[in-house]
Amino acid sequence: MVDLKLIALDADDLSVISAHLQDAVLHVGDLAYLPRESRFAAITNRFDWVDALKGGTSGDATFARRRTALRFERVLGAQVQGIDLKNKGTVLSLLAIGFEPADAPEGDVILHFSEGRAIRLRVECIEAELKDLGPVWQAASKPQHPDDSTKT
Repeated sequence: MVDLKLIALDADDLSVISAHLQDAVLHVGDLAYLPRESRFAAITNRFDWVDALKGGTSGDATFARRRTALRFERVLGAQVQGIDLKNKGTVLSLLAIGFEPADAPEGDVILHFSEGRAIRLRVECIEAELKDLGPVWQAASKPQHPDDSTKT
């Protein structure tokens, strides 16, 4: 298992970070918006999809979570939807990170969580970093997603 360190400077880069953070879990208390520094940061427990998918259908896959930091610079503002910031112990499950452009290079980075929760960051431009912090532990299983092809 190699520690990841990724930088995002555009929407394509951000989609790579989003893919690596799919199904990351974190507590509300692990979020920080620092307006004076124009920074937003979060500490997550990301599911290691790369190692999980190496086993393919053979069943040899190992499931692990890794302590990972996510940081956005040049943040002009932050809004939450469906998240009680006072309840620090609430667990959030990150589904994806998207970008809605405004007047280039400005726009909104949106962290989409399960149960319709979200964080919207108004940014001057995309400047983000994902960095594994070291601790790794075995996960009992991989996250499951509904199969859209089974809908009627």
